[in-house]
Amino acid sequence: MIIGKECRHVTNVTYIVLMIFLSACAPTPQPEQVIVTAYATSAVTPWLADLYACAENSNTVIKISADSPDVLLQIGEPETLISPAYQIGEEEILIVAHGESSMPDLTLAEAQTLFALGNPSAQVWVYPSAADLQRVFDQLVMQGRSVSSSAKIAVSPQNMSDMLKSESAAIGILPRHWVTGTVREVFSAGRAPVLAVIKPEPQKAVVALIACLQNN
Repeated sequence: MIIGKECRHVTNVTYIVLMIFLSACAPTPQPEQVIVTAYATSAVTPWLADLYACAENSNTVIKISADSPDVLLQIGEPETLISPAYQIGEEEILIVAHGESSMPDLTLAEAQTLFALGNPSAQVWVYPSAADLQRVFDQLVMQGRSVSSSAKIAVSPQNMSDMLKSESAAIGILPRHWVTGTVREVFSAGRAPVLAVIKPEPQKAVVALIACLQNN
């Protein structure tokens, strides 16, 4: 009888040890990934890298979509703001000329005149009137004045940068993050906030992303 009890005791201990071992070896369940849709205007695409980094740290998947995104990154406040917006950075807005341009550094009044009336020795470039970057430029520089009808339209900061590098008479608008190569700054219009606009009742994952972006 004693031997039988000892055998049962050993068997029970072995079973418990085996269960502990199997529990320790079992993979830890990972939290389910959350998909967040996001979109950035062309002016603030450099901030997408920060968004992806924040998403990776929080087990969130970013899906780029312009159709009602959970997070919209843009520069400056829209004319009508009906959703929560949080500042995640700022961008300096510059007037930039070709590197070999004879255009001198400008005052605010001279910049207003150049973009409103044009200049025989310079080709002014702007963005579509609805673009966030153009709205900011109009607020900081034009201040109610209309841009010259002879101005050419760049569809994005990359397009603007390409024109400023290739056309010796070109003068246009670039965010500081987009200034590269041999172009020359002739006027600083000032700084504008980079905003993350979200839906009125955001997912917890979105709130976490905004907090991460603000801490970067």
